[in-house]
Amino acid sequence: MALDNLKLPIQLISQGDVGRVRRELKDLDDFICQANLRQPGTPLKTLPKTSRGLSDFAAINKINLLNEGDRESATASLNDLIVRAPVVHISFAVDPSAAFMAKIAIWFRDKIDPLTLINVGLEPNIAAGCTLQTDNHYHDFSLRQHFYDQHQLLMTMIKGEAAR
Repeated sequence: MALDNLKLPIQLISQGDVGRVRRELKDLDDFICQANLRQPGTPLKTLPKTSRGLSDFAAINKINLLNEGDRESATASLNDLIVRAPVVHISFAVDPSAAFMAKIAIWFRDKIDPLTLINVGLEPNIAAGCTLQTDNHYHDFSLRQHFYDQHQLLMTMIKGEAAR
């Protein structure tokens, strides 16, 4: 499965989320391989649990998780995705909610690239807003930066108030 045809469910937002799904897929593959190698009559271990992220990834990309070829193809696609997908690093003053991050991911995937991954960081000293960083761009949309940009106006107003 080529990256051009790959679709990401909204649950897979960051590189960590993709790595987790890749690990679940490997665990499932290992379980199925071991089940095929076991001697008849020996009890099976419990099937590894899969997350909603893996289930939705398989459904949206029409992957049969019981088919070895599909699992190998999906694993290769996830490996390529981690290496080649555009990544945006966004830092906030506080941890954003899952619903908020889903909205941001939807916007980036709609407007920028359908395979965009977003890594979230915390930077308490920005007060409010966020900073956004890609491989070659950095933008500071924080309250801290806004105050810094308006420093001269603030000083003029303070001096004007002090003169009264």
